[in-house]
Amino acid sequence: MSEARVSTTLQSVTVRFAGDSGDGMQLAGTQLTNTSALAGNDIATFPDYPAEIRAPKGTLAGVSGFQVQFAAHDVFTPGDELAALVAMNPAALKANLADLNPHGMLIVDEDSFDAKSLKLAGYGANPLDNGSLDGYQLVRVPITRLTREAVESSGLGRKLATRCRNFFAMGLIYWLYGRSLEPTRRFIQRRFGHDPEVARADTQALQAGWNFGETTDAFKGTYEVPPAALEPGRYRNVTGNQALAMGLITAAKLSDCDLFYGSYPITPASDILHELSRHKHFGVRTFQAEDEIAAASAILGAAFGGAMGVTASSGPGIALKAEAMGLGVMLELPIVIIDVQRAGPSTGMPTKPEQSDLLQTLFGRNGESPLLVLATRGPADCFEVALEAWRLATRLMTPVVILSDAYVANGAEPWRIPDTSALAPITLPAAKEPAPGEAFKPYVRDEYLSRPWALPGTPALMHRIGGLEKENITGNISYDPANHEHMVRLRALKVANAAQLIPPQAVSGPATGALLILSWGGTYGTCADAWRTLHRRGMDLAHAHLRHLNPFPANLGDILKSYDRVLIPELNTGQLRQLIRARWLVDAIGLNKIKGRPFTTADVVQHIEELMA
Repeated sequence: MSEARVSTTLQSVTVRFAGDSGDGMQLAGTQLTNTSALAGNDIATFPDYPAEIRAPKGTLAGVSGFQVQFAAHDVFTPGDELAALVAMNPAALKANLADLNPHGMLIVDEDSFDAKSLKLAGYGANPLDNGSLDGYQLVRVPITRLTREAVESSGLGRKLATRCRNFFAMGLIYWLYGRSLEPTRRFIQRRFGHDPEVARADTQALQAGWNFGETTDAFKGTYEVPPAALEPGRYRNVTGNQALAMGLITAAKLSDCDLFYGSYPITPASDILHELSRHKHFGVRTFQAEDEIAAASAILGAAFGGAMGVTASSGPGIALKAEAMGLGVMLELPIVIIDVQRAGPSTGMPTKPEQSDLLQTLFGRNGESPLLVLATRGPADCFEVALEAWRLATRLMTPVVILSDAYVANGAEPWRIPDTSALAPITLPAAKEPAPGEAFKPYVRDEYLSRPWALPGTPALMHRIGGLEKENITGNISYDPANHEHMVRLRALKVANAAQLIPPQAVSGPATGALLILSWGGTYGTCADAWRTLHRRGMDLAHAHLRHLNPFPANLGDILKSYDRVLIPELNTGQLRQLIRARWLVDAIGLNKIKGRPFTTADVVQHIEELMA
């Protein structure tokens, strides 16, 4: 290293890899994430995929990005502004430059800025040469050429050699921010060890990127981010979909149930199916159905048979599952439906996050068919939400919906692995055989109006099932008007009774004040970060984040009336705001964004400052 070069300690860094969808940017970002987690940093990520499976190469529609913030303190978001952007082609530069800090580090593969690529990206002139990037720390690196030279001895052809350039970019970023190469070297051997030429080439490209940083004069120095002071324990890096899968497996074990997962592949929920299919040794059975209706119907059959029935989809698939979800309400069987929300309507933007399915999950079924709705706030939280959803489903014998979204599902953060011996078992409401001579009563209820779980094949527990209205207590088919109204109100009251089983709503900040930020789902990180920022400045405000959306926590109404104003940030046009206004007549204020991108902390901070002014 040159004597003029210095190493600077930073508290946090936000880096984004961006390139064509075939350039391996998701792999590069994931490896930087894992390496930073092993270094002890707190992390938060934002993978951003193209909506099309294979968009035209070199175009803005085909840009793929992966953003990670790693820090020496706890972080809630993947960061607002980028400290460094790695752009592998002109389209990646154009699509991502606006997010780079005005004086940030801009590393480009200058080999890809040819006339054809510039035209595809919509550039009239080469931005590397016309002075438009003078405000940034521009580092032009011939990544493609250097990668090919580095892997020449591996024996790969020119095309395959070029595909190694994401590892070159990784090696350079690792050098710049003091990351170890060893975790990625181990990953290469695990992933590509069956193909020695590819494994050798990727390793050579990774080292070449590091060596370039070590020998070039293009950088003034390197940067170090110390480990974060995380709660003691054993951690692993998880995405939201991975944490949901592990939570479901754990819930099944805690209740001594087999887990049956029926699903039809759909972005961004498919990774739950992929993860669960790897764990058959834990009694997991996965069923890839021919359509969404079959998947939802199959889990009802599994639940009737005494298994833990779970399905997942996104908004379009939830619409197709609606009738089966209503049947679950009528049968009063415990099932879990996961909705990993994405931008809609219809196909919409399949890889972009949104929170637009709240009203659908609450009201999108025929008849009066309420069910419980919970929402995850971040990747690690998905584990706890999965456990709670199954506890409530079995305690009240009713379907439960888990709302996640593309931001939570694909994002990653450190998850503190719990002590499984400390997790409370989940007791199932098994039906008891009636006394000799007495008829079984399948809809007799306990103090929470929950009915017993009568498994088929059990002597003396025979009863009717189906979608027709049931007679109270006996379960016989009934068309009696008074019984129908009674059963509708009973099922609704049973769902409302969940408010007695969930904890009171917690609030960060003063118990009364000028403003309450009320958030739900994947907006937690930005809202918590905004509250923390403004609270430190002495602003009179508090933050409450909802996990339980139906029913609401019992104390929520009192909390809302304790503040002069209530702000509800949502990635929709104001669905929770409608519910809050209708229920408590609180004139809640909306902060709404429907651009297929999450809020930044700056979005929320700026809006609050304007309100408080």
